[in-house]
Amino acid sequence: MLAVSLVFGSFLTILFFVMGITLGWVGREYLMNYRDVPQFHPEMYDQNGNIIPDEILAVRFENDYDDDIEDED
Repeated sequence: MLAVSLVFGSFLTILFFVMGITLGWVGREYLMNYRDVPQFHPEMYDQNGNIIPDEILAVRFENDYDDDIEDED
């Protein structure tokens, strides 16, 4: 009984090891070949389509602050 358990256990261990390698390889190939490459924003390119090497400053203006109106209590 012990010998049968050891044989089945070793076969299952080898089977799961081979399946793990196979699924890992297929997953890696999928991610390397079919995943979208991140694209830069159009502001980061110059007129010739090359990436600008300088630092880019982003400024955000929020216009929904009304300082003229005071809250009435």
